[in-house]
Amino acid sequence: MVRITKEELLEKLFHDDYRQLKGKRLRMTRLRVPGKEVCLAHIISSSQTCVYQNLGLHIGIHEGEDHTGESIGLIRFTPWEAVVVAADVAVKSADVQIGFMDRFCGSLIVTGSLSEVQAAVEEVVRFFKEDLGFHACDIHKS
Repeated sequence: MVRITKEELLEKLFHDDYRQLKGKRLRMTRLRVPGKEVCLAHIISSSQTCVYQNLGLHIGIHEGEDHTGESIGLIRFTPWEAVVVAADVAVKSADVQIGFMDRFCGSLIVTGSLSEVQAAVEEVVRFFKEDLGFHACDIHKS
């Protein structure tokens, strides 16, 4: 996949009209195109307290728990409902906890030790790619 700049995208979209539109305010909208894709798969190897708090992982059933230093796995899907299957695959493939799951935007966050989070994210991506035929991105780590 080749990346292009915003200006190159606008030029491609508007062709000859681009010169007339250049410098004017344009409104871009984002829409969901149903597809079968793992859009994001990222592992944060060792988190800090501020990361857990900003993600809201210290509230709800995790209130009062200190997860500082644990790893976080972030995965995003289309269609959004696929996150339910992904959560099931993640907890059955490794000793991880569901930190957050949103079936209305396709986001899944799993937490646990680095090796367990890595195993869960890898198995989810593999399952969706090989068994369900989804297009899957590479897994990134930080």
